[in-house]
Amino acid sequence: MSIEFIGFSATQEVSETVLPQGPVVNKSFLGAVARAHEYAGFDRVLVAHSSASVDGFQVASYIASQTDKLGILLAHRPGFVSPTLAARQFATLDHFADGRLAVHIISGGDDTEQQRDGDFLDHDQRYQRTDEYLDVVKKTWTSEGPFDHEGPLYRFKGQNAGVRPVRDQHIPVYFGGSSDAAIEVAGKHADVYALWGESLAQVEETIKRVRAAAAKHGRADKIRFSLSLRPVLAETEEKAWAKADAILATATERVKDNVHFSKRPQQPQNAGSQRLLETAAQGKVVDERLWTGIAALTKAAGNSTGLVGTPEQVRDALLKYWELGVTTFLIRGFDPIQDALQYGRELIPLVRAAIAEREAQDQRLAA
Repeated sequence: MSIEFIGFSATQEVSETVLPQGPVVNKSFLGAVARAHEYAGFDRVLVAHSSASVDGFQVASYIASQTDKLGILLAHRPGFVSPTLAARQFATLDHFADGRLAVHIISGGDDTEQQRDGDFLDHDQRYQRTDEYLDVVKKTWTSEGPFDHEGPLYRFKGQNAGVRPVRDQHIPVYFGGSSDAAIEVAGKHADVYALWGESLAQVEETIKRVRAAAAKHGRADKIRFSLSLRPVLAETEEKAWAKADAILATATERVKDNVHFSKRPQQPQNAGSQRLLETAAQGKVVDERLWTGIAALTKAAGNSTGLVGTPEQVRDALLKYWELGVTTFLIRGFDPIQDALQYGRELIPLVRAAIAEREAQDQRLAA
């Protein structure tokens, strides 16, 4: 796979610029979001997770029922169910989704957020747990018969799952986390390592670190990379920056009275947010069109940096990341459905065509 696009799903219409609309679980909206992404040509949609979110397994199952080809990236936090049970849940869902499931492992980078669900392990302990958790999950998927496991945190005897993933007894594992502990676990387990939208220099540095960690397990050439961004598109660069300014102005009003953001610490605990704030400290714009306004405003609350410009300019910016080794782009806007449709019309085809041409040129040169 040379290029992959992932969008964002939700059960309620809401963003940094859109006040919550409708019930928390709105089946009609979720179905519309999923179908819009499928129509727009996305490969997958992310089902996110937090200590306050709706149940992702049920959301993913509903998306599968509403679409025909769209893949699902289900965020999952290890430690709250047994890894043998999680392995069977993933495999079962993968069958209902006709093999369209991938799993995004998020170990958790904030003590307060973890403790809301009763998890009092510290940061490095959480990643140690994730390492063993994924060992067991993969063993549950692949064992030829009953197996035993005895580790620091988990002990099982005679596990023999009656359901396995649809394809090759494996479900793609995406992995988030920018700390040293996270990167070590990612190097061992991740099929795709996910970064937030950092500068080109930061992304290049992280890719080298992750490949070095993967090399310890003979996987340096097997791991792929994903980058999360918030593109802002318009027919001219001037109009695109005006659109970004309007988004920031609206978001500023929203954030001002939002308890979630007002209580967020100036220095977040998780390394990913810290790195985004380092990017934002370089200025409103980094690397020509990497926009840091929302990241600075929200104190880097998740995927919050953007690329601003015409579709062609944003395409060229994405290609620079692709040249560094990024093969997956998780892109979402501020108007959940309309922006997804715009990306499908104006951006995704341009990027796919440009990369196909680059790869064809490489093949001609090799021949």
